[in-house]
Parts: sequence; structure tokens; C-alpha cells
Amino acid sequence: QIAIMTLTLFPIRLLFAAFMMLLAWPFAFVASLGSDGKEPEQPLALWRKVVDLLLKAIMRTMWFAGGFHRVAVKGRQALPTEATILTLAPHSSYFDAIPVTMTMSSIVMKAESRDIPIWGTLIKYIRPVFVSRSDQDSRRKTVEEIKRRAQSNGKWPQVRSLTSVVNGVCAVPFFSGAFIPGVPVQPVVLRYPNKLDTITWTWQGPRALEILWLTLCQFHNQVEIEFLPVYHPSEEEKRNPALYASNVRRVMAEALGVSITDYTFEDCQLALAEGQLRLPSDTCLLEFARLVRGLGLKPEKLEKDLDKYAENTKLKKGEKIDLLEFAAYLEVPVSDTLEGMFSLFDESGSGKMDLREYVVALSVVCRPSKTLDTIQLAFKMYASPDDGCISEEDLSCILKTALGVAELPVTDLFSAIDEDRKGRISFADFTRFADMYPNFAEEYLYPDQTRFESCTQTPSAPTPNGLCTDFSPESTD
Repeated sequence: QIAIMTLTLFPIRLLFAAFMMLLAWPFAFVASLGSDGKEPEQPLALWRKVVDLLLKAIMRTMWFAGGFHRVAVKGRQALPTEATILTLAPHSSYFDAIPVTMTMSSIVMKAESRDIPIWGTLIKYIRPVFVSRSDQDSRRKTVEEIKRRAQSNGKWPQVRSLTSVVNGVCAVPFFSGAFIPGVPVQPVVLRYPNKLDTITWTWQGPRALEILWLTLCQFHNQVEIEFLPVYHPSEEEKRNPALYASNVRRVMAEALGVSITDYTFEDCQLALAEGQLRLPSDTCLLEFARLVRGLGLKPEKLEKDLDKYAENTKLKKGEKIDLLEFAAYLEVPVSDTLEGMFSLFDESGSGKMDLREYVVALSVVCRPSKTLDTIQLAFKMYASPDDGCISEEDLSCILKTALGVAELPVTDLFSAIDEDRKGRISFADFTRFADMYPNFAEEYLYPDQTRFESCTQTPSAPTPNGLCTDFSPESTD
């Protein structure tokens, strides 16, 4: 079917889609002139209403030609005066643009998109909230703009906030930006009830162009849009945007029939990362990663400072610190989240922790596939300044922390590395052994333990608030 459609219907659909976008461009260009940052006039001028109808008709024709012959709509879209923000899930496909073009509602998107030829002009027409990645203050400005529009009493187009569900299996935490204004929102759920899933994007698998190609090779594609009742926040939810986002997520998850997980996509990437030290199933590093983000720390930004953290920690020479000192080290206030993280390293319950363990765990979270980089960093902190070597006890502590487990037998591994029976090993000894036996972890550390398997294996049932290990469509053939 793919071969036949590629040679016949696919090029026709592609050319027709390009033609419809070119047809829509002059209308969007004229209508968006001089509109940047200006509040839309109320009521809309007649010519703008005509342009709006024309663009909706053109876009609907484009989707029809692409195989979306029927768009099933359930429920009623609220008026801007009833709900100024629409929260849409799952944000799992480039075809999430279908409801956007049907309603011409605004969306939050990266500022670079407005520079895309033709498509950028169409985007500007719907008056999006642009987010600039190069502007460090962009997050605050975005929230302020959403709040300004939300409190305009329906003068601005509704803002559509895209939220995520992992491959239709689990609802992951929503960003709280759309919930900060504390105004009523209308949840909107999308379903693509097709026999084959050629629509959902993946980070490990088909890319954008391949998804577009496979979808346009389907003769018929289905999409359902359901507008749920408007959600009115309580006073507590207005004060706590994270709670507001969590409760709306629960409503949308129930409508989609999926479970809820507090793990993010980055956490799952950590679990599935390839490397010589793949994480076992009972690791606590997923919880550690969640707590790191809960403190407002971003591992992707902390990676460049790992060496600095290691040097500062090395000066303490293994001296243990208490909760208040840990808070000062991270430059964050004491909170339940911080106490939860502290308890991960205070296994004995003495009220003290070793900062070296925190740095090792952070290194794994920042670069999960770079095993030797983490081990090298650990050697810098644990090695004796005299000979640059560590003991078996040190190796046990390093590997237990790097794997996020409480118990780990390392005697056999240490003996295998320590060929000269010195009772101490250097990083050079470790790397030489790792080069000779790249699968040393499976043989020496956890030969009988269960590890996270390939992401193409589907779990028997998603566990509420558990880890979703499946990122692939149900039909992996």
C-alpha cells in the first residue's frame, strides 16, 4: 500500500497541500499587517470575519485532501468569555494543528516559527504567544502575556495550551504556565482512532517527514475532538497553579482513558538510556530526577557545572553535611521536596549525607548514556590525593549511587579489576577493564536482576502514577 500510494496519491496530496497554503498566504498576510501586540478590535470588522471564514475553509480543504475526510467533534467549544484558555491533549502529533486551524485560536510556540516562509505568516494570523529561547526572561514574559490575554474579558482569541500524554498510555505532568492566571479553562482531548498509528511522533523512531509521508499514504485518517465542560478552579487552585494543572490533567486523563504518571519524558529517557551501567528496575534515580526538577533545577543546564561541583565537593574530603547545609549548597530553601531528596542519601537516618553521592547521581541524570564520564568524575572526588586510587568500599559507594540502589555486590568486580591485588584501583585500571569487558555490569553487578528492557515492549497494563516504559505504537511490526 505504501509503495502504491507513494507513487500515486502521496505526491498529489503533497502538492495540493502546498497549493492551499500558498492560497491562504495572501489573506493571512494582509490580515496580520500591523497587528503585532495590538489588542483585536471588538467587534471584528466584516472583512476580518470574511478572511477568518475563508482561511478556515482553505485549511479544512487541505486537511480533507490529506485524508482527514471527517473530523468528529463532541461537546461544545466555550465562548472566549466563558473560558479564555483551552488545554489540549495529547500533544503527540503535528496534526494537532487541525483543531487550531478549525478554531483559529492562539497557541504558545517558539518565536523562531514566525520566520518560516509562508507557514510563519499563517501562524502570525492567529496571534500566537511567542516564546524566545534566546531570551532568559522569556518564561516570565510568556506567563504575563497569557495572563493579560486571559483577563481581557474575551477580547483576545482563546489561547490553546498544548499538553502531553506519552504515546496514549500515560498523562505526564502539565506545564503550569497556562494555569497561573487562575481563570477557567476548557479541557479539549484529541483521539486518532486509526487502525495503524502513523500520526504519533516519537523521539526514538520516525521523524517528522517520515510521519507526514506515512500519514499521507493512508487513504483515510480519523480524528476526534472532544470539548469537555469548562473547569472552574477553586480558590486553592488559583493560589497553586501546579495543583490546578494536576487536577485538570486528571480530568483529561479520565476522558482519554489513560493513566497518570508524575515522571516526565526526561525521566523515562534516563530509565531507557543505553550505556555500560543501565539502570535496574528498582533504581531510585528516577525519583531523584523528579525531585531535582521539583526544586526548579534543570539537569540539562547543570551539566556544564558538574566539574565545578566535583571540585568543591572534593575539598570537603568526604565530610558529611546536614539538611540546612545541603539547602545552602543548592541555594534553595528547605522544603518537602528538598527533604525527600536528602532522605535518598541519608540511608542510615543519621541526619547527614555525603555530597559526593549527590554529584554522582546528578551526573547520571545529566548524561545517562556517558557511564565512563560519571565514573571519572566520581574518581576525582573519591580517589586519594597520594596515588589517585580508590578502595573497594569507595567503588561500592560510587556504583550504588550511580545505579540508585541500596545494596550492590562489587567484590567480584573489584577483584577482577585489581589484577595486582593492591587493594586499590585507579581510573585507568577501571577503563582498561571496561574496554576489555564492555558488558561487565551484566556479569558482575546484576546478573539476576531485572532491568528496563527495550522500549518496544508494551507493559501488560499501565500502572497509575508509575513509570511508563512504552514509547512505541502498539503495532511495532
